[in-house]
Amino acid sequence: MVGIGNEYLKEMSLNEERAVHWIRENVQPYLPYTHITGIAVGNEVLGGSDQELQEALFGALKNVYNALNRLQLTDYIEILTPHSQAVFANSYPPSSCTFNENILEYMKPILDLFLKTGSPFFLNTYPFLSYKSDPEHIDINYALFLPNPGVYDANTSLYYDNMFDAQIDAAYAALEAAGYGKMEVRVSETGWASNGDEDETGASEQNAKTYNFNLRKRLAKKKGTPRKPKLVLKAYVFALFNEDLKPGPGSERHYGLLKADGSISYNIGFTGLTPSHSSSSILYFKDILIGSMVIAYTMTSTACITALVLVLML
Repeated sequence: MVGIGNEYLKEMSLNEERAVHWIRENVQPYLPYTHITGIAVGNEVLGGSDQELQEALFGALKNVYNALNRLQLTDYIEILTPHSQAVFANSYPPSSCTFNENILEYMKPILDLFLKTGSPFFLNTYPFLSYKSDPEHIDINYALFLPNPGVYDANTSLYYDNMFDAQIDAAYAALEAAGYGKMEVRVSETGWASNGDEDETGASEQNAKTYNFNLRKRLAKKKGTPRKPKLVLKAYVFALFNEDLKPGPGSERHYGLLKADGSISYNIGFTGLTPSHSSSSILYFKDILIGSMVIAYTMTSTACITALVLVLML
């Protein structure tokens, strides 16, 4: 998957030819030898405060899709835009989740377009951030996929033993309430910080290792969520590398499965990753055999994020 940064959206929304040119330069030359399956148009735009950017997002998505259609690539490459939790008015219990009223005018045309193109709803979801914001009322075991009492949603009679599934089903509830109940939800970012500032509760190497290891096990089961049990959940892990120059809280520089020099941050069983020396930027990826399933790990970059996509294949 490749990304078009937020800084290009306004120009892209006004000019379909610009979208055609971008795809011809950044996508088409690498096909079919590079397996590009999606273009992320912007990142967390509707959860932000830039109204001009919010107004430009739909036009940019439409022009990128039209450009793919003109280049006869729509059968191979989908369009998407990742959203943050900020697009929701509430998410507890999961069944009560709805979209914020102030973004619906921008969200609905995008969802209508995605119904036409068959694109899923992409969500950036971080149990770490939820726990960090309210550690007194959130059980860290619930956030880390560890044994815990869980949460019962009385509206649907569904039980949740982890926050990750609950956040995905909250998105499904919001989509259904808005009239898009058949749209698939995929996770465009999820992860846990291995370090952070003193006031960033829960940011530790052990918690990051536990979260990502248990996330890997959960995805390997190829199952859905309590609300959508038959729809296999797909997710991207944030992030492949520590972004050591990234501004903001300390946690922002410590999400990587790998350190900035390419060495492994902590071991969660990715035996296909060979630690590299700081003088080398080359990493080697191998298929990892687990029982009768092969998990292929592919390095991915979308806009400002670097992630590891977990693709499950029989």
